[in-house]
Amino acid sequence: MNAVTGALFRTPPLLLAAFAGVLGVTGFEPFGLYPLLIAVLALLSVLWRRASNRRQAAAIGFVFGLGYFLAGVSWVYVSLHDFGAMPALLAAVLTLVFCCILAAYPAAIGYIYFALGPRSSIATLAVVPALWSLTDWVRGWLFTGFPWLALGYSQVPASPLAGYLPVVGVYGVTLATALTAALLVTLWSSQRTVSNGTLNTTVTGRPTRTRWLSACLLGALWIGGYALLQVEWTSPTGAPVSVSLLQGNIPQDIKWQPDRIAPTLAAYHDLVVASRARLIVLPETALPLFLHEVPPDYLAALAEHSRRNGGDVLIGVPETSSTNNYYNSVLSLGTAPTQTYRKSHLVPFGEFIPLKFLFGWFFDVVNIPLLDFGRGDANQQPLEVAGQRVAVNICYEDVFGAEIIRQLPQATLLVNVSNVAWFGRSVAPRQHLQISQTRALETGRYMLRATNTGMTAIIDQRGRVVKSAPEFATGSVDGEVQGYAGATPFVRFGNLPIILFSLLLALAGGWLAIRGTSKLRDFPTR
Repeated sequence: MNAVTGALFRTPPLLLAAFAGVLGVTGFEPFGLYPLLIAVLALLSVLWRRASNRRQAAAIGFVFGLGYFLAGVSWVYVSLHDFGAMPALLAAVLTLVFCCILAAYPAAIGYIYFALGPRSSIATLAVVPALWSLTDWVRGWLFTGFPWLALGYSQVPASPLAGYLPVVGVYGVTLATALTAALLVTLWSSQRTVSNGTLNTTVTGRPTRTRWLSACLLGALWIGGYALLQVEWTSPTGAPVSVSLLQGNIPQDIKWQPDRIAPTLAAYHDLVVASRARLIVLPETALPLFLHEVPPDYLAALAEHSRRNGGDVLIGVPETSSTNNYYNSVLSLGTAPTQTYRKSHLVPFGEFIPLKFLFGWFFDVVNIPLLDFGRGDANQQPLEVAGQRVAVNICYEDVFGAEIIRQLPQATLLVNVSNVAWFGRSVAPRQHLQISQTRALETGRYMLRATNTGMTAIIDQRGRVVKSAPEFATGSVDGEVQGYAGATPFVRFGNLPIILFSLLLALAGGWLAIRGTSKLRDFPTR
């Protein structure tokens, strides 16, 4: 074992950190190797501790982040080049710049960690996990937010740590994931000391106490998560409702072509009338026309079929307003009065251009339809359809858990409509499915996903995929789902408790590390 460890750490640290970052992405779907991400975080902590100065620690964090995000969000290039018609070199450069910005977060963690003293038990066990939680949270709102690949998502739904989601949300699970890695580092390090460059085992004194405390905390953390997974935070309400989630499988590169409009309308009409479900859900912008351009008899036919089923259909369609804005919307038709949800959290450079005086040139180098959407109201109410109160969110919006709970606890079901054809045959659709599973667990409600090309799925209140459609296939996912009432602690309080806790943990741990008052003995780095 010592020979393997020695060979590992003879690898140049920046190269090893970059490789670790790439490997860390396998902790998420479609790979699902969540223990491997924990091991990667532990390795990163050791690399930080072995750094020679703050600058090197920051560099290690940066190249880790660069490998992590380049491997995990490379689908940004697919969206820009393959479907946005941006020149390949420019799309590659912008993707690299974007990933460099994201890599600044782990770089900052490494810098702060080393500045506090990497030999400090408190810095390892308190400050680093707290900083991971805080930086994942900051990524979730700064510059409109991009919390994709937050560490906590990796634990959904199989890991016992997922049990903390209904209590403290995904950033709380980020904290628990990073703390697990820190405890493993502490267990490994407290057994090792340095004597003339030779690694020996220490079995007496404070390292033994550190080892026991770390082992107990690690056990409590994981047993606690498992116990919380057994809690029923919400309760069924009303009768189950039959649903059909439609997947039209319309290729993105032809979706908006004029000669493809009629076949697309016909395809979705046929899928709707083939369903006997009370709630039928179409994907985001399923109808490639503005609402006022859709033939009235077409909408009337969908509404009439829904009424025969005793329910409603939710249709993704862009619409205009009296102020000449246009919106990414979901419209209901059927037994209930017609209602509309308008997307409020837009994708920068995909649905709107921020700071147009700086980035107006972006319009000229891409071919993205409807690039300047208006924003819907941030506090819209659930749609009353098919005997349920449905909290609708569109595509990217379900990445923001604190925004999803604005419609809770009133809503009994969650519905996400997406067009993941923008990401091609990348890992993004499966990553997005995992994010939807997280929202189901946080809120204690079913999540219904209707997408254009995949992954269309029914997800239960425990975050488990009950049924899904294969990618790049036309069809529907049919089943019965149960509405739920009640509020999890996360629904009641949102991210505030875990962010305050993480901030206090980071500040207190930093102060103790600087003061050198940790009751756990510092452990050696070499």
